[in-house]
Amino acid sequence: MPFSVVIPARYASTRLPGKPLQLIAGLPMIQRVWQQARASGAGRVVIATDDARIADCAAGFGAEVCMTRGDHPSGTDRLQEVAAQLGFADDHIVVNVQGDEPLIPPTVIDQVAANLARHPDAGIATLCEAIDSLDALRDPNVVKVVAGQSGMALYFSRATIPWPRDAGAAAGDLQTMPMGDWYRHIGIYAYRTDFLHRYIDWEPAPLEQLEQLEQLRALYHGVGIHVEEARAAVPGGVDTPADLERLRRYLGEGAQ
Repeated sequence: MPFSVVIPARYASTRLPGKPLQLIAGLPMIQRVWQQARASGAGRVVIATDDARIADCAAGFGAEVCMTRGDHPSGTDRLQEVAAQLGFADDHIVVNVQGDEPLIPPTVIDQVAANLARHPDAGIATLCEAIDSLDALRDPNVVKVVAGQSGMALYFSRATIPWPRDAGAAAGDLQTMPMGDWYRHIGIYAYRTDFLHRYIDWEPAPLEQLEQLEQLRALYHGVGIHVEEARAAVPGGVDTPADLERLRRYLGEGAQ
């Protein structure tokens, strides 16, 4: 099953400016993401950026780079420009690997592409994993997903969903909460090119703007998103300076 990986990479991150170029154990973050993607079954791995500093860095370690506009409202919009520039066929599967996931296992990249191929009724495929920490459950940076019996997503939110009305959650007693009922959304997506071309014609949806979650634009317009539990643990991405320092400690290096 042929598929390509596109890694959107922006320099102007609000919480961590210059994030793709931050060093982690001696390598730029974007290079670590690219290496993980290259270890997957993708036939092509492309870094998409609007910043010359990121493009120069990526070219330096041998990556294919696609320069994109700087006014895209989401990473998905940026992917569409790449698909158009590179002339991907309408049924070609494109996997969006976030540029701040330097530890993403290659096996889950393959998994999400295969998931979309198995579900022709879905416009998007993505992954999740069980939440087993009260701190994670309450953290708005940990996006939660609720899916139906078929595996189709019902909603994504930064809030605690579903809310256990009678389980003592308000008191914060983890032992009384039915763990296993909450799932963290893993920010990896597979699309078909024809969906990307439709997506950019839609204005950002009110729910998308409220939660700052671009996948809500698809749900708002009635597009099915199939969710599957990841076959390998996926460490959280790097959203903040604290995340960066935590990852550096995990890889055994000191602060830089």
